[in-house]
Amino acid sequence: MLIVDAHLDLSMNAMEWNRDLRQSVFHIREREQGMTDKPDRGKGTVAFPEMRKGNIGLCVATLIARYVKPGYPLPGWHSQEQAWAQTQGQLAWYRAMEAEGELTQITDVASLERHLHAWENRGEEKHPIGYILSLEGADSMVNMGYLERAYEQGLRAIGPAHYGPGVYAYGTDASGGIGEKGKELLKNMERLNIILDATHLCDESFWEAMDHFHGQVWASHSNCRSLVNHNRQFADEQLKELIQRGAVIGGVLDAWMMIPQWVRGKSTPESEGLSLRHVIDHYDHICQMAGNSLHVAIGTDMDGAFGKEQTPADMETIADLQNLPSLLSERGYTTEDIENIMFRNWIRFLKNAWT
Repeated sequence: MLIVDAHLDLSMNAMEWNRDLRQSVFHIREREQGMTDKPDRGKGTVAFPEMRKGNIGLCVATLIARYVKPGYPLPGWHSQEQAWAQTQGQLAWYRAMEAEGELTQITDVASLERHLHAWENRGEEKHPIGYILSLEGADSMVNMGYLERAYEQGLRAIGPAHYGPGVYAYGTDASGGIGEKGKELLKNMERLNIILDATHLCDESFWEAMDHFHGQVWASHSNCRSLVNHNRQFADEQLKELIQRGAVIGGVLDAWMMIPQWVRGKSTPESEGLSLRHVIDHYDHICQMAGNSLHVAIGTDMDGAFGKEQTPADMETIADLQNLPSLLSERGYTTEDIENIMFRNWIRFLKNAWT
């Protein structure tokens, strides 16, 4: 079955983790043996060969670069211009992968339909994986002229904040509203028909964004606060708002967002019995709230600064997402429901957003 994954930090892994994603996951792990600069060294789960093996023919792929003010503990760049330059380096990698035939950028309904047709009929031939460009945290938008340039480069979705305070909004583990700069960003995103990714917005920024943005909204990689009580997750009131706005919410596979008892640095997927069934709990919560299967989908965040040490124990690589249909069937989901979750919801959303 075709899979659409709405959140993969491909360029971050390539440019900051120095992973050649044309190689297999197992080759990358072998090359990283003995390295200790990142906690997930030797534990990666995502590479192009495994994406093709798992029939992950389309993804939302990110640019990411944070600006940090003096004294703030999170890592990041010391100016917005440096953050912009970092995202441009990441974009250059995507362009290089396009030139190599590994990726193809999707920016509108026509390119989406061409890609889906070609992917479905590729046979044994290697075909580029489709990607939609998204920006995780908008700090690199120095001003609205940069936003125009980014749109021309193919940017089609923006999450205004990531972790902590951002230039345009407050994110995970922070508190505050979007302010005048955030309102200006949302106004121009709406004008350009750029999708608002509500993921990572703190509660105050979330509700202000909902009040001021009237375009298309999704949540690329978020789970449910009622199941795992943390501000990174959406409360039921937020989920109801997203459902009412026609959003799709992508279930994330980072362990601490899947089960409440996870202790980072101590728990393991094996010790906690973490499996893909746990993300179905989050899917099901949203489906029951919506009364249908039209608002949940896949947004794994796999290799988003974590690897197998924080990934469901029944997953060796991203290809194992193909185990989801049988698990969903066990929970009573119909073939139509399963197709909605695996790919149809994201495709329908994009066609609606871009028409």
